[in-house]
Amino acid sequence: MNDQPNASNELTQMRDMLREFVHERDWRRFHTPKNLASALSVEASELLEPFTWLATGDKTELDDAKLTAIRHEMADVLAYLVMLADSLDVDLHRALIEKMALNRAKYPADKVRGDARKYSEYRDD
Repeated sequence: MNDQPNASNELTQMRDMLREFVHERDWRRFHTPKNLASALSVEASELLEPFTWLATGDKTELDDAKLTAIRHEMADVLAYLVMLADSLDVDLHRALIEKMALNRAKYPADKVRGDARKYSEYRDD
């Protein structure tokens, strides 16, 4: 038997935990896809705050308080993403696999290794 966690199972557990939290507070009516996408965007922006004015934003520049703030904002981003996926019946694990296949085609490793340009900027190289 494999003792490794299954990504789909973990996402399902997160989804169920969030559903319960929302249900206990009677917030489901507020969780439209638009509202969840908006909240996700806000939380993603808040993730930038601890990095403000750092020279590089490297982990060595982050103290314990900033690392805690980042961890909490990452959890908020994940929570809203999972709730948005739930509201739209999107299997996030499947969606990531699908998107990675598209990214591999757009960014072939042998062509883009060490090159941070967007795929449309190197296609004709």
